Amino acid sequence: MDESNIPIDINIGKLQDWLVSRRHVNKDWQKNIIHVREKINNAIQDMPAHDGIAALLSGSYINYFHCLKIIEILKETEADTKNLFGRYGSQRMKDWQDVVKNYEKDNIYLGEAAQLFVRNINYEIPSLKKQIAKEEQLEMECEKKRAEYIKNEASSKSEFLVLCRQLGIKGEKIKRELVERLHELPEIYDKIGKSLKPIQSAIDLYSAFTKYIVGEQSEPVLQLLQYVVEHGNTTVYEWTYGEPPLSIEPDPIHIEYEDEQGAGDGDQIDFGDSAIDFGADPGVEIDFGDGDASKEIDWGNIEVETGDVDVSADIAAISLEETGIVLEEQGVCGGTARGTDALTLLDHTTTRRQVIDQLVELESFLKMRLYETNAANESLSFSLIDQLPTESEAALSAMLASVHSVTTTLLAPEISHLHNVKHSPRYVDVLTSQLQQKLSLCSKLSRLAEREEERKGAAAARAQSLRPALTRIVERTKELQHELENEISRKYKGRPVNIIGGVKFL
Repeated sequence: MDESNIPIDINIGKLQDWLVSRRHVNKDWQKNIIHVREKINNAIQDMPAHDGIAALLSGSYINYFHCLKIIEILKETEADTKNLFGRYGSQRMKDWQDVVKNYEKDNIYLGEAAQLFVRNINYEIPSLKKQIAKEEQLEMECEKKRAEYIKNEASSKSEFLVLCRQLGIKGEKIKRELVERLHELPEIYDKIGKSLKPIQSAIDLYSAFTKYIVGEQSEPVLQLLQYVVEHGNTTVYEWTYGEPPLSIEPDPIHIEYEDEQGAGDGDQIDFGDSAIDFGADPGVEIDFGDGDASKEIDWGNIEVETGDVDVSADIAAISLEETGIVLEEQGVCGGTARGTDALTLLDHTTTRRQVIDQLVELESFLKMRLYETNAANESLSFSLIDQLPTESEAALSAMLASVHSVTTTLLAPEISHLHNVKHSPRYVDVLTSQLQQKLSLCSKLSRLAEREEERKGAAAARAQSLRPALTRIVERTKELQHELENEISRKYKGRPVNIIGGVKFL
């Protein structure tokens, strides 16, 4: 086999050592390169305007092979300075020819080119790739966070709208809208009271069942619920005393709006920082006189007649009109309902809870009765009830549906919220704070989403700016590898040279 065709394979990690060991480059070549770099810096100061030269000098480290290309360009731009002997009189040409001559002395250019090539492969290109990958990863993370923020914002806004829908408000001025809704509460309770009529049959069935089990001496069941079914949503006063009041004086609702907070702060008397001086010495006691406490009070010259007083007059003869005394009617009729007595049964917290408990009790009874009716074998306690009127499955289902409908209406979130708002100013503050917190959370999440969008755009811009630099350095490194392989091949009579681990392995 011809030796000239045997390739020379050089690993990139051992390229510089290989050049030194084969005596192509001296060990101290780096000391001599400093003088060459100074000549290059001086020659760059005076360059003709040419696109090729501008491309060579932009954004790259000028090496020996760039100097050769610059000389080829100067042969065109400085052609008018060429004399008969083929020499150029241009100082530019002389400067660059001198740079090339110093490069070729002791093959300094090979050592520098090999060092630049290894540095690009091991550091520059991987660093740019790592930066681009980091920016792309940041871009993906920002997009993921932005999507999460938008999702949480939509969820929080949905919760806000659902809660506003439950309260029946728009959510613009929360406290004012809640107070306005409180005026609708009596009408809502009246409608619920009137809707209890259909459950009378269920109450009768439960009452008959209880009397049969316990006996006729059993106490009436579901008294309050029975009362509301018969009389509607009356006041607590009427439920307590059995007669309606002539007048109702409900307690005012004390709810402070946001713009009214601290309105009465200016009504306080400012005594300043000093104590009030009453002009008395704290160490001196008050003199109340030398009077004897055992003595009687001197009333002055008032004379009291001690004559006999005739008390035998007929008191009945004195009319009430003459005395100015006004007597109200006997009993509680004509009374005034104040405080909790002025509230309706479904509005008062205690009676409302009792009504709900009795509705749940009645519903539980109907469920059990319906279960026993559907069961194949009824229990002994139910099978022995012969005198109790039996209800069909359809009738029991209808009763259960009626009771469940009333219970669901009374326990609706809207009514529960309004009831708590009316009877607890603290609940109003908590509810308002909860709604405002959801709004502020939506605003915060929106700002975070915008920030992540900006970060994503900035990361994408940085990655986009790095990609051309990576492409440019990869292309120049490929050129540098090709030129190195050709230079080494020339020294071995044209044998093929392969640098293992070059750009194509990245």
